Amino acid sequence: MIKKSFSQKTNTKKPESRIPYAKSYGPAKKAASSTFTPRVPSKGALGTNPYPHRPSRTKTVTKSVSKVEIMAKTSGVEPETSWGPVASWYDDHLEKSGNTYHEKVVYPNVLRILGEPKGTKILDLACGQGQFSYVLAQSGASVIGVDVGKELIEIAEKKNKANKFNLHYFVSPSDDIYMVKDNSQDTVICILALQNIEKLQETINEVSRVLKKGGRFIVVINHPSFRNPKKTHWGYDEKQDAQYRRVDEYMSESHIKIDMTPGSYKDKKFTVSFHRPLQVYVKAFLKKSLPITRIEEWVSHKESEKGPRQKAENISRKEIPLFMCIEGTKYEA
Repeated sequence: MIKKSFSQKTNTKKPESRIPYAKSYGPAKKAASSTFTPRVPSKGALGTNPYPHRPSRTKTVTKSVSKVEIMAKTSGVEPETSWGPVASWYDDHLEKSGNTYHEKVVYPNVLRILGEPKGTKILDLACGQGQFSYVLAQSGASVIGVDVGKELIEIAEKKNKANKFNLHYFVSPSDDIYMVKDNSQDTVICILALQNIEKLQETINEVSRVLKKGGRFIVVINHPSFRNPKKTHWGYDEKQDAQYRRVDEYMSESHIKIDMTPGSYKDKKFTVSFHRPLQVYVKAFLKKSLPITRIEEWVSHKESEKGPRQKAENISRKEIPLFMCIEGTKYEA
């Protein structure tokens, strides 16, 4: 039985971004390379490796560095694909606001799609600070949470007091989940994170490796058609009394620097978001024998306050989805 429940009501309100795309800066080309060494915690925190089939190891992972990252370094600010640098803010946003898209829209729908998780093995890929991993573990699933942000995993581990035996966290990039056995997971979920992962195909390769035959990969992303930072905008037609979504670019893949601390002039934090048209995701799934078995589009649960544009805004929320859910099911002849 899931102790923390989320309403499945998905009425709408003015669309906003996944942890708001408050300020964005134009796309940049790849340039140099840098390295980082992920911390590899084992069961609970630092102990013995609970997955002896693959020895614990610390490896150097090379990642590309964009022009915006080089520019940011000169100003003392480095954008990353990891959300680790904004871990505390992200945790506060999810845990204290009480009216997030995660709780009101995303989690209820993912739970509906999952069905009864009790007794199943679930990998929560890019799990963040473990909010949904905890919900799944409380419901009786055996859960592995993986995220590249060590600060986020540290928060998750501190909160993991009730599920020490069926919830384990690891710090690792999504394209190297070596601590998970081949063909071992019933489901892999990735909630509002695949759009922040640079190595898409390598990540999906790993997902396919760890899934059992018939296992599902459930992904939730910001809707690629309507939520492309700096390339999609809200507009209002005074004559028609209608709110609309303007789309300036869709088919081109791009990545963009996102300001995670808008309005602040100190301790600036940035991350990078990757826009991809739907066909890129579909092709990546199919390449690793993960045919698409479900696509859903979800709208906002919020509603506008009274005012001259209230009706138009509420109509647009119900017609223009914020999120897309893609499910691929592992097929092997």
